Amino acid sequence: MGCWAIGGPWGNGATQQFGWGEVDDAESTRALHRAFDLGVTFYDTASSYGAGHSERVLGAAFRDRRDQVVIASKWGSTFDERTRTAGGPDPSPAYLRACLAGSLRRLGTDYVDLYQLHLNDLPVEQALDLVGTLEDLVAAGSIRAYGWSTDDAAKAEAFAARAPHCTAIQHDMSVLRDAPAMIAVCEASGQAAINRGPLAMGLLSGKYHDGRRVADNDVRNMDYAWMTYFRDGAGDPEWLAAIDGVRDILTSGGRTLAQGALAWLWARSQVTIPIPGFRNLGQVEENAGALARGPLTPDEFAQVEKLLAALR
Repeated sequence: MGCWAIGGPWGNGATQQFGWGEVDDAESTRALHRAFDLGVTFYDTASSYGAGHSERVLGAAFRDRRDQVVIASKWGSTFDERTRTAGGPDPSPAYLRACLAGSLRRLGTDYVDLYQLHLNDLPVEQALDLVGTLEDLVAAGSIRAYGWSTDDAAKAEAFAARAPHCTAIQHDMSVLRDAPAMIAVCEASGQAAINRGPLAMGLLSGKYHDGRRVADNDVRNMDYAWMTYFRDGAGDPEWLAAIDGVRDILTSGGRTLAQGALAWLWARSQVTIPIPGFRNLGQVEENAGALARGPLTPDEFAQVEKLLAALR
């Protein structure tokens, strides 16, 4: 499960929001507990989500079962916990150590299972400059492994080749947006491919076909160049049409649309680990329910690929 949304609002004013709107911490906690009961053991967050709030909620939810879950977090972006405002990037080794200390404090733990560089476009040489510090943290037991959240396959390949305890690359991927180069890198180098955006930022839930809009302080209502699935807070019509084109296949076998989207990712490669987001218990139950149905069959997968080939 991805824990971006449960961090709540944070940003730099009305035109720079990075959260998913208001959240109910009690509901987030109930949802996390339900996910665990349904067999979910991997939880991905970041130090900056909600300016640390996501980590606090996640850590409190699993404090009594820390050894039974795998917690992944990220570092790289500065922020102010008190005012919940975002700052700029800091790729320095000093900030890596300071940010991890903050993550451990908020999570209420003495180690993070997977710590990921959260600067997508950082030059690879600067990323490699951090490997020595990361290896020191592994040796100290503060982190068990590390990775990079980036959509650049060449950078991921270079980093994985020279970073001994790099075990995962996090990247954007969904049935609407395949990442063949990144999957090839992960398969060849033995990296887990952690798929952020597996439900296309909620578009693959199916609930935005009615024209509804997200809240004003929702990141999906911001005019960012990378925000392609939503326009002015509503689902982009072209992407909605693409979903309709494969809906029947994705929902075959009794799956919901979201479950079918997760099933596509599992059929795509054995290294994929989708991390669907959530804000309530019902979303967790639907997403975790995909586990019982497993991946699409080879025939179903081939049908989806044929229909979407012209759109990619």
